[in-house]
Amino acid sequence: MRSDLPLTVTHEVRDRCLCLHLQRAARAIGRRFDEALRPVGLTHGQYSLLVSLNRPEPPRVGELAHFLAMDRTTMTANLKPLERRGLLAMKPDHEDRRSRRIALTDAGRDLLVLAVPIWRKTHDDVDKVLGRDDNTLLKADLMALSFGT
Repeated sequence: MRSDLPLTVTHEVRDRCLCLHLQRAARAIGRRFDEALRPVGLTHGQYSLLVSLNRPEPPRVGELAHFLAMDRTTMTANLKPLERRGLLAMKPDHEDRRSRRIALTDAGRDLLVLAVPIWRKTHDDVDKVLGRDDNTLLKADLMALSFGT
């Protein structure tokens, strides 16, 4: 062990690092939702993406990427398998032909109808693990970390 990098630094990071704790929690909760949604053939990321399309007007790719905190390239890569499955459709934007809008298809809606009760049950289980009925403060903190400056 080097004197300029003592074990206390490792302990400090282990005990203090929000990034480490958030990444571990995100992986754990992601695995939990992936397992729960497996019977309907979705991952938690795909579920979130499809649910975010359940709105009156189909969003542009960039809007959806921002909402899900993804870059456009990753967003496009995540859209393609769902489009191949017929769960969403990408169409040119009528206002700007260079942009595309993403719409939920009837097949996508049908799948979400099956998936929402699974998501709710899994979310209820997570709430029990957290030991509180109201996670408003936790969600506000996470939103501030996600979209704050």
